[in-house]
Amino acid sequence: MRLDKFLKVSRIIKRRPLAKTMSDDGRIEVNGRVAKAGTNVEVGDELKIRFGKRIVTYKVLDLKEHAKKEEAEQMIELLNDEKIEDDSEW
Repeated sequence: MRLDKFLKVSRIIKRRPLAKTMSDDGRIEVNGRVAKAGTNVEVGDELKIRFGKRIVTYKVLDLKEHAKKEEAEQMIELLNDEKIEDDSEW
């Protein structure tokens, strides 16, 4: 499944165009590598996303084309949520 679609279906990011923009800006990593919107996401992958001054890490548990809110919550596992002081890492 494409990264931008997964981010929308799992409700990490509300809109797919925003997910595409964030990935194209280099703010998303899949398994430690900067990912574009078309990057293929698979079960077991680790996503690291920079939201402003936060870096959130998720593990992909399931892939679905469409998901209700309850199903979307079961698609991912939150691994880490950290605040960053310095933007130089990204």
